[in-house]
Formats: sequence, structure tokens, C-alpha cells
Amino acid sequence: MRPYIHKVQYYETDRMGVTHHANYVRWMEEARIDYLNRIGFPYAAMEEAGIVSPVRSVSCVYLRSCTFDDEIEIAVSPLRMGGASLTLQYEMRNPRKDETVCTATSEHVFLDREGHILRLKRAMPDFWDALLALLPEKDPAMGGEG
Repeated sequence: MRPYIHKVQYYETDRMGVTHHANYVRWMEEARIDYLNRIGFPYAAMEEAGIVSPVRSVSCVYLRSCTFDDEIEIAVSPLRMGGASLTLQYEMRNPRKDETVCTATSEHVFLDREGHILRLKRAMPDFWDALLALLPEKDPAMGGEG
């Protein structure tokens, strides 16, 4: 699947011309929304159906700096699934320099409008099946009801 492209904006950099670390998390959200759209499960449609998916945790490993006007390719893929959670992994690359600038993960839980946990396999079986098919390993424990 093609990566999401983010062009680094001037306002995302600090006085040294380097992208501020907090922006990478914003780029992850942009890429995640794009990814969900491309696999046929737009986040906006999930919200309209009464399903929300707050971030439970984020982890970033910063490897190289990004600067104004760099175009960063962000590859997104599912890493793990639990009954009510999804962990996505991200690889952010600067193709012009042929280097990975950041690797990251984000974990999300799925809730209804009232804040009750939703089991994905029951609440969204098509979404569950689509994500399960995209997992890097076909280990049954990774796709369990957890």
C-alpha cells in the first residue's frame, strides 16, 4: 500500500530549522486517517456509527531530523489486535535522503458513545476481518478476543 506523504511546513520547525518532535504524532494521525480511508473504513463513518477510538499510547523513536520542505513518506500497518484494541506501526522515511527518520506505534481502544468498550469482532466484523488479513503474522493469538 502506498505511503502517506506529509510535506514539512515551516511552522512545524524550531529555531534550528528542525521539526519539533510533537509534530510526528500529528503526522501519525494524518497517516492513520488516510490508511483507514484506503482500507475502506473511514474514521468519520465510524464516528457517525457511534464508535470512537481514542489513543491509549504512543511511542516514537526519532532517528534523523526533518527540516522545512522535506517530503516524508509514512507507511502505516497493523501490528497487533486485541478484542477492543488495535496497535498500528509507522515508518517515516525521507526518500530524498533515503533514510528512515522515525519509527513509531500507536495503540487505540474502541468505545461506544457512552464510553463502553466495544469488541471489534462483534461490533465491526468486516473491519476486524480486514485488519486481521493485514497483520504481519498470522498468529492466532494476535487476532484473539483478548
